[in-house]
Amino acid sequence: MRIFDPHIHMTSRTTDDYERMAAAGVKALVEPSFWLGQPRTSVGSFTDYFDGLIGWEPFRAAQFGIAHHCTIALNPKEANDPRCREVLDILPRYLAKDRVVAVGEIGYDSMTPAEDEVFAAQLALAVEHELPALVHTPHRDKARGTTRTLDVVKESGIDPGLVVVDHLNELTVRPVADAGCWTGFSIYPDTKMSPDRMVVILREHGLDRVLINSAADWGRSDPLLTLRTGEAMLAAGFTDDDVDRVLWRNPVEFYGQSGRLRLDAAGTEPTFEGNSILRGGA
Repeated sequence: MRIFDPHIHMTSRTTDDYERMAAAGVKALVEPSFWLGQPRTSVGSFTDYFDGLIGWEPFRAAQFGIAHHCTIALNPKEANDPRCREVLDILPRYLAKDRVVAVGEIGYDSMTPAEDEVFAAQLALAVEHELPALVHTPHRDKARGTTRTLDVVKESGIDPGLVVVDHLNELTVRPVADAGCWTGFSIYPDTKMSPDRMVVILREHGLDRVLINSAADWGRSDPLLTLRTGEAMLAAGFTDDDVDRVLWRNPVEFYGQSGRLRLDAAGTEPTFEGNSILRGGA
């Protein structure tokens, strides 16, 4: 089984996790920018974080034969902090980097006016840079948040085929699919989706434009739940080809639209300039 985890926060994981993932068949991943749990208070803290995503993490992953990519954005939670708004000004510099394959995570946390503004601005950046967009749906009032998300996506003019709306469940998958966007599902031990629930959704809605991820952030999570979902699919009667489509070919197709996928992890070395680790173009 080959696995491409399309949404996993490896900055919060150890090298033991990379080793376990490689042994389980994970050969590629995408790490989205996200909230670290501790509020960041200046643009400099974001640039240090972004530099790590495009430099140090690809190097760490390559030690285990895993091709690492990332998405860059001001996340929805911190969009509400005026101290972070200047991050929007530096995003174009990072969106030009080689291993940045989408703008994300963007979207909603509390559905505030500030989040409306930042979400729309970053969708415009995705259009300008001809990149896909990875959209986070809120943990609270998810149905209303998903509807609002789809309205903003439509207003932006971005091709819906370039948008994955993530953290979906049984109640939100249909409107996202009907809008022409990709559907994303995070598999967690206690919250969000489970492998068995995911199998039911795949039976009902099919395998097209579906991305399954482990997210695996600093909370209770498991970076091998992509593997467990593949195993649950096989136990439920799906074929090896079905599993390969969902866990490998679908994420390759979605992020391949960036033109920046490099699925060979070899040759990834960090380069240093001052106190930053810099990778990629521009």
